[in-house]
Amino acid sequence: MDINLNVTYLTLDGYVEVHKYRFVYFVILFTAYILIICFNSTIVCLIVIHKNLHEPMYILIAALLLNSVLLSTALYPKILFDVLSEKQIISYSACLFQWFIYYCLGYSEFLLLAAMAYDRYVSICKPLQYPTIMTKKNIFIFLVVAWILPAGQFAAPVVISSNFKLCNFNYKGIICSSLILKLHCVMSRVVYIYGLVVLINLLILPVLFVLFTYIRIFIITYRSGREVRRKAAQTCLPHLIVLINYSCLFGFDILIARMETNFPTTVHLIMSLQLILYHPIFNPIIYGLKMKEISKHLRKLFCPGKIV
Repeated sequence: MDINLNVTYLTLDGYVEVHKYRFVYFVILFTAYILIICFNSTIVCLIVIHKNLHEPMYILIAALLLNSVLLSTALYPKILFDVLSEKQIISYSACLFQWFIYYCLGYSEFLLLAAMAYDRYVSICKPLQYPTIMTKKNIFIFLVVAWILPAGQFAAPVVISSNFKLCNFNYKGIICSSLILKLHCVMSRVVYIYGLVVLINLLILPVLFVLFTYIRIFIITYRSGREVRRKAAQTCLPHLIVLINYSCLFGFDILIARMETNFPTTVHLIMSLQLILYHPIFNPIIYGLKMKEISKHLRKLFCPGKIV
C-alpha cells in the first residue's frame, strides 16, 4: 500500500493472533532478547578479560556469539514494536535493509563456523604447525572475510530488487528475507540465479567444508589414543551441534523462500521464532557447558566461593 510521500509500505502477515496475544508475544520476545544479550555478552566478556582464553578457538567463539548479538539487535526492536502496534507494517526500503542485514549476519555465521572447524582441524591434525598457521594476523583475516564477504556478495540482489515494481503488499512473514522476491510483479531470473550462487558460496560450501574437516578429524583421532579422542570430542562436538542446529533453521527459512508452495503461517512463524529465539540462546549455553575453560570461568564468576 502506498501512503504519504510516495513511500511504499508492506503489511507483515506472519503473525498469528497478534491482536489477541500481543502481550504474550511481547513478554516472551523481550525476555528472550534480554537473555540473548546477557548470555552471549557474558561469555564474550570472559574471553576478552582472561588471557588464557586469548586463543584462536575462543576468539572465534567470541566472534560467533557477538554475531548473534548483532543479529538479534538488528531484528528484535522492530519485532517488539510490531507486536505492540495495531498494524504490523514496514516500508519497502526498510524491509530491503532488514533483508540485507539478516542474510549478511546469517551467512557470516556459516563462515565463522567454517573458520572454527579449520582451527580444530589444524590443532588436532597438524599440532606442530598450529602456531605458524593460526596466527593473530590469519585470525583477523578470517574475521574480516566472514563479515565483509557476505555483505559484498549480497549487496547486488538487494540493490537490484529495490528497482522492481511490487504487485503484492502482504508479506507472509515477520522478518524480511528472500520471501520479498515473491512480492515483485515479475520474478527476476538474474536475482534468482545470483541468489543461488550466493547460497552455494556462503552456505553450502562452508557446511561441506565443516563436514569434511570433522570427518578428517574423526578419522585421525580414531587411529589415536583415547585421550586424543576425548579432547577432540570435547572441542569439536559443540561446534558440530551448533552447525547442525543453525543449518536446519536457517536452511528452512531459505527453502520456503524458494519453493512455490505456501507453508502454513503458523509453521513459518514457529520456525522463524526458533531461529531468533532458540538459536542465539542455545549457542552460549552449549559453549558455556561444553568448553572446559569457559565453563571453569563461568563457575568462578557465579560461584566464587567454590574451588574449581
